[in-house]
Amino acid sequence: MEISGNLRKMRTALNDTGQVNYELVLFDILEPSDVFPMNELVGQTIRISFEGQINCVVTGKKIKKTFGEGMSYDAFMTSPLAVPSIIRPELSRIHEGIALRDEEWERTHHLQPHVVYLSKTSDVKVGVTRTTQIPTRWIDQGASQAILLAETPYRQLAGLIEVEMKNHFADKTNWRNMLKGISPESDLLDEKEGCLDLLPEEFHEFISDDDVITEIDYPVLSYPEKVRSIKLDKVPPVELKLVGIKGQYLIFEDNSVLNVRSHSGYRITIAN
Repeated sequence: MEISGNLRKMRTALNDTGQVNYELVLFDILEPSDVFPMNELVGQTIRISFEGQINCVVTGKKIKKTFGEGMSYDAFMTSPLAVPSIIRPELSRIHEGIALRDEEWERTHHLQPHVVYLSKTSDVKVGVTRTTQIPTRWIDQGASQAILLAETPYRQLAGLIEVEMKNHFADKTNWRNMLKGISPESDLLDEKEGCLDLLPEEFHEFISDDDVITEIDYPVLSYPEKVRSIKLDKVPPVELKLVGIKGQYLIFEDNSVLNVRSHSGYRITIAN
């Protein structure tokens, strides 16, 4: 099988056994064109070549360099897909009727139920996402386990809880350790229970009653001892055995890894 198109982050879903199913979605500039099932390729040699073209994921225009996840500089500065409250949820003010960039988009995406969660990536991590993005957000970060900490009616409130928790937990993933399969031994339910003593009382009413720990398994045959990240526009075509997929990374037999999400907008050909 061989297909070409512009990359986006891989589409994911948990199957009945708790393992992640991955699909590589390719675009014809801005429109979806092909889907490449990835799990069945783990253990096989695949070839990925960059076709020398990058298209902005917002406008479709050709660009030389991406900002954010596949955007031109202009799109990064103006598109709601790069609004500052995505990275810092506490900045959102749409619940007050104040939009930072695009009122309709922010009402649709930020004036919606959100959760604050604890997850195991490289460490115990705190994060925020829309309720509808569970478990996608956890998978994209390479979490092996996750638990709901709080549930809120809009984004800023979840962000304020996260700000409090960042004094006690990491809010970013050490991606190298995550890709080595390194995970903390902490019990997430114990960590959640301890948060009641760490959070100001004004946030206690939002603590989630859902204590289910979601277990996430990835299609990985072996983890690298050392991790070497590659960029498709800096290396020759990749032709290596795929030994695993975790988060949004492809893991190859020579310890190299490819962050698919960071290559959004790149036009590639993939074959097995």
